Amino acid sequence: MSSSDTTSPESGLDYLRRIIRDKTWSGMGETLDISVLEAGDGYAVAQGTPSERFYNTMMRVHGGFAATLIDTALGCAVMTKLPTMVGYGTVELKVNYVRKIDVASGPLLARATVIHAGRTMLTAEAKVADRSGVLYAHGSGTFLVYPK
Repeated sequence: MSSSDTTSPESGLDYLRRIIRDKTWSGMGETLDISVLEAGDGYAVAQGTPSERFYNTMMRVHGGFAATLIDTALGCAVMTKLPTMVGYGTVELKVNYVRKIDVASGPLLARATVIHAGRTMLTAEAKVADRSGVLYAHGSGTFLVYPK
């Protein structure tokens, strides 16, 4: 996504659907191999593929990978609730790690749902699981709404 794309006159949902269609991921998404697969009213699904490049000193994927995957899915779910020319930012992120992530985990899906969509604040929750449904992490976030 270029910065000019973020001022598009599209709604948040239309913007995400264009990103998904055109596969125009953010720089962070490209760096961490995270992409958005699906978005609808109040939900989004992001995918991240663990790599040895993301290993910490314990030879596991660093927790920041799961946190970024969760924040991406949460933020995209929130974006689907926003009208044209309205932005948002993460003000709080909570992550629970329940299983180690390594290359053998394979691609992980973060499924996020908006819990509350207020005028100035939104909250959402997400679960990170592999394709067979095994849970690796879950989290929630609070997002501040602001005009672009």
